[in-house]
Amino acid sequence: MKLGIVGLPNVGKSTLFNSLTKAGAQAANFPFCTIDPNVGIVAVPDERIKQLGEMYNSKKVTPATIEFVDIAGLVKGASKGEGLGNQFLANIREVDAIVHVVRCFEDSNVIHVDGSVDPLRDIETINFELIFSDLEVLERRLSKVSKAARMDKSLAKENALLEKCKAHLEAGKMAKTMEDLDEDELTLMKEFNFLTYKPVIYAANVAEDEVADDGASNAYVAKVREYASKENSEVFVICAQIEQEISELDDDEKAMFLEDLGLKESGLEKLIAASYKTLGLMSFLTAGEDETRAWTIKIGTKAPQAAGKIHTDFERGFIKAEVVNYKDLLETGSLAAAREKAMVRMEGKDYVVQDGDVILFRFNV
Repeated sequence: MKLGIVGLPNVGKSTLFNSLTKAGAQAANFPFCTIDPNVGIVAVPDERIKQLGEMYNSKKVTPATIEFVDIAGLVKGASKGEGLGNQFLANIREVDAIVHVVRCFEDSNVIHVDGSVDPLRDIETINFELIFSDLEVLERRLSKVSKAARMDKSLAKENALLEKCKAHLEAGKMAKTMEDLDEDELTLMKEFNFLTYKPVIYAANVAEDEVADDGASNAYVAKVREYASKENSEVFVICAQIEQEISELDDDEKAMFLEDLGLKESGLEKLIAASYKTLGLMSFLTAGEDETRAWTIKIGTKAPQAAGKIHTDFERGFIKAEVVNYKDLLETGSLAAAREKAMVRMEGKDYVVQDGDVILFRFNV
């Protein structure tokens, strides 16, 4: 999973990236301090593989990972080259979803590029830059396709869809709000790789004393939640400054620190939950002496395709999947004991893998 972090300058974007990845990206109180994209790979915290790894005494425990791409703060005119903005936007075209950091705190020591805190105006500013950037990409593709479509009827549908997208974007609307698209058009939309077609997760960055109640007392957060609900987007509340402090602690200290603040989970855990929900993802597990590992798949994935996530040969030669829920496996203490208690099932090619399944694949190539 790859997530791109966007936002205006000075909203806490790079501070959040630092805390999530411990990558030490430059974070300063002036625009454009992040020139090149910062990329960080983060392990998904998962107690299940930790416990299974201990049970099997695994040589290696491998969690699922998320790749974060942090680009420079965007301002009005970014897509036209203001502050090299369009160059930055190109760096997040390949991400699965966009994390949009929105400033929901007042602080006279941290300047706002527009002079005041207004999360909805800020969201609109970023959205327009994404729209303008998509229009530029669209125009280039349209000029190629429209010429070729005269000679190739198979390109006529793509040409018609691009024209429809152009009218929609020029009306100031995000590509993801387009309706009545058929299956072929939906496939094409994914190929276009429009920024405005990607799912968005809003990170509402609040002051330290407002994070414990999940921003319930913050009027700015309420506005962001109302806006996000209209487009079925997830919102999670963080204090980037606190996250920065948490990132420097070990696991035991982190747990105590969160408890002292009245928090059940860190911002990273909130973001991961929102990301998995937004992208319809879950994890199945494999466990053994050599390695215990979490594998991220789409909800609804069948057993052979899940096997293919490990190796293409597993999918090609799939015979059966030996499946046990991780709780049952931990409770019984071994796969053999779980088999004895009839907790292990043999599943075929139509089995839909469930979150937390521990699977041993049988295959023959």
